[in-house]
Amino acid sequence: MKYHATTIIGLIHNGKAVMAGDGQVSYDDTVLKATATKIRTMHDGKILAGFAGTAAEALALFELLEKKIEEYSGNLQRATVELAKEWRTDKILQKLEAIIAITDKKHIFLVSGTGDVIEPDDGIIAIGSGGTYALAAARAIIKTNPKMSAEKIARTAMEVSAGICVYTNNNITVEILK
Repeated sequence: MKYHATTIIGLIHNGKAVMAGDGQVSYDDTVLKATATKIRTMHDGKILAGFAGTAAEALALFELLEKKIEEYSGNLQRATVELAKEWRTDKILQKLEAIIAITDKKHIFLVSGTGDVIEPDDGIIAIGSGGTYALAAARAIIKTNPKMSAEKIARTAMEVSAGICVYTNNNITVEILK
């Protein structure tokens, strides 16, 4: 049996950085919560981070990420690399089952416990059970309507994902970096 806390999409588009997440938390095939918050602002509102996976483990990683961001004076690239290193090499952290999407206005990263620190070419990251659906939708929207706002793209991509993925609901929260 497995807890699921999914789906997140983050993107940098037309100078705006946004992240959107659904509210569903599931245990196997049962919905336990429909209004979970999966996105946090960090570093005085200059960074957004969202998680997919087991909630308690992701929250522990958020705390570690916040420490790394402060340790490296808000340098997101350095903080994410250091987070991935520690996550991969620490015997306790290695067992954590979560994945994190992180963005500021310049960079967006996917960070995992296997040491992945991925910055996509197109500025779009999507994670969780419905992540691939949200990613495909966001890419299609940008291709057909490049002037659409980043917020609208993220929300619409999440709505598409919620219509397909049983672990994603329509209780969508969108956070925007100002």
